[in-house]
Amino acid sequence: MSLTNPQTDLESYRNAIHLDHTFKCADIQHLPFDERNKVINKLINWLVNEDNDNATKQILREIKNQRQILRALLNIRQPKPLDAGFLNLLNRLLQTETHEKEIVNVGNLSSVAVTIPAMLGKNGNNLVLWQGDITRLAIDAVVNAANSQLLGCFQPLHSCIDNAIHSAAGPQLRNDCQSIRSIQGTPEKNGEAKITRAYNLPAQFVLHTVGPIIPTGTSLSDEEETQLAACYVSCLELASRIKCISNIAFCAISTGVFGFPKKEAAQIAVRTVSHWIDKNPNKFDRILYCTYTKEDYREYVQVFQGKY
Repeated sequence: MSLTNPQTDLESYRNAIHLDHTFKCADIQHLPFDERNKVINKLINWLVNEDNDNATKQILREIKNQRQILRALLNIRQPKPLDAGFLNLLNRLLQTETHEKEIVNVGNLSSVAVTIPAMLGKNGNNLVLWQGDITRLAIDAVVNAANSQLLGCFQPLHSCIDNAIHSAAGPQLRNDCQSIRSIQGTPEKNGEAKITRAYNLPAQFVLHTVGPIIPTGTSLSDEEETQLAACYVSCLELASRIKCISNIAFCAISTGVFGFPKKEAAQIAVRTVSHWIDKNPNKFDRILYCTYTKEDYREYVQVFQGKY
């Protein structure tokens, strides 16, 4: 399996995105409910005044809910400097919403050795299977299924995990990704990984990795399976170089709009992570598989039980 050197890549952008500076969300005052609409409208007006192009006008014309308008405008916003006053208000809004989501602490979740009857294989005490919204997880790092541009999803209100993570974290995430892209100079390759701070998420870091795209009606190739496995290895290798990361949450990489078959993706995810743990014991306390649907959850259960 051919991988880039995560250490070399990390050191080339680490200082540029201030990776080791803690985002001080504890200093942010939460918004009272009766002030929220006023703040949302103020943020919308700021974005409209910043860039009142055809895409902005279409969003204002077609979307009725003010909070959805704000999210959509941020979805289409190109990476560029952010006004401090605007950012302070937006951080307050996103932090308030984050704390209203019922944050889930990974330390309170049981391992698959406990939750899955007849679980086969090793490392059951180190692995967690959980169904839910990855943006609710209080954990050291979450994995984002990114695209090759590494800048998040620009499609307004799209349901992909890339959009969800960027929307909850805030536009600072896109700006950091743009800094990495500028230093790298090329699109992100399949199977590689980059890391940024997580900003308004309850996680501390986001690991961005690009999985393979499987066109509809095509058969899965050995190369595509290798690329997906490389995503997991690259994230683990990169995270292991950040001293404060002891827990990671993986999404089901490539299984959404990228079309990777869910059964095979779950097999690769479990096999690859377990093999990496065998070779690198005691690197992490917990590695969590986050599934969004019951169907995804069942696929992982089947894998853990050795049913395929």
